[in-house]
Amino acid sequence: MAVLELAAGEVAPRALDPDEAAMLEAVVRQSLGVGAGERVVVVTDPPQRPLAELFVHGAARAAADVRLLVMPVAREHGSEPPPRVAEAMASADVCLLPTSKSLSHTHARQAASAAGARIASMPSITYEMAMRTLRVDYAAIARVTEALADMLSAADTARLTSPGGSDLHLDLTGRRGLADTGVFTAPGAFGNLPAGEAFIAPLEGRAHGTLVMDAASLALDDQIPSGGEPLVLTVRDGRVCEMHGPGVEALRVVFAQLGGGARTIAELGIGANPAARVTGNLLESEKVVGTAHVALGSNVHFGGVVDVPFHRDGVIDRPTIAAGGAVLIDDGRLAV
Repeated sequence: MAVLELAAGEVAPRALDPDEAAMLEAVVRQSLGVGAGERVVVVTDPPQRPLAELFVHGAARAAADVRLLVMPVAREHGSEPPPRVAEAMASADVCLLPTSKSLSHTHARQAASAAGARIASMPSITYEMAMRTLRVDYAAIARVTEALADMLSAADTARLTSPGGSDLHLDLTGRRGLADTGVFTAPGAFGNLPAGEAFIAPLEGRAHGTLVMDAASLALDDQIPSGGEPLVLTVRDGRVCEMHGPGVEALRVVFAQLGGGARTIAELGIGANPAARVTGNLLESEKVVGTAHVALGSNVHFGGVVDVPFHRDGVIDRPTIAAGGAVLIDDGRLAV
């Protein structure tokens, strides 16, 4: 399908109930600080269009110039959008991205950020998730995630362990921790909604050990049922070399298509959103307080050097992360 572009006035009218109005106010005013004279672009695809139209109505309460762009569903998380979408994002003041596949780790998103757009990426977000997780205390989340990010920045090494069997060693030398605070009011600010994580791109080629993703699997893009088989990854020289568990055949296809970059340990993150819970949606699951997540694939857009059209997170339950002599999370309990 071609990209469909609509002005806010061309989107079907919809009455907002009080809870929807409160959620949209939190996103549009508190998180993104949308002003009356700004240009707002909402990018979506057919499965996510109903929720995207809700965000259009919310943005139109604050700004006069609001447009909806509907593109085909992307092939993978991190796949580039069509050129018209990239152009619209780069020319906007504010972008909301409720899409089926993440646009966070794309050159289009990075170019829009560099041009000064304030961007909230919401891959695979659902109506229920938006109503539950977007009306939060963003200032409190900012305090926690920024403190954790500073601790990651100060460390040269990190070790992640868990009761499920994870024991992964990472080199953080020269890398900077980042905070997904949910506050995107400065020019070029970017992050996910739901917000709430501190994360870093470990040094490529240096990670080694075992990862047991027992809360949410990057292979299945889903939560692990209680007592279910986890995804187990063996990591050597910064890349996955062995895999066991449900969904690994799909991962092998991706690795065969994209090469070694897709196998690379790309990210270490810690969840910090008290309203998030482990569900069948990784966007939310990775934000849960008391969990950690590790991603494979692209990290060039947040401090690394791997540039592939693939980025997928898996979530570890009750982690302990020691970094630079400090414990950031201990058996699922945050240190800040």
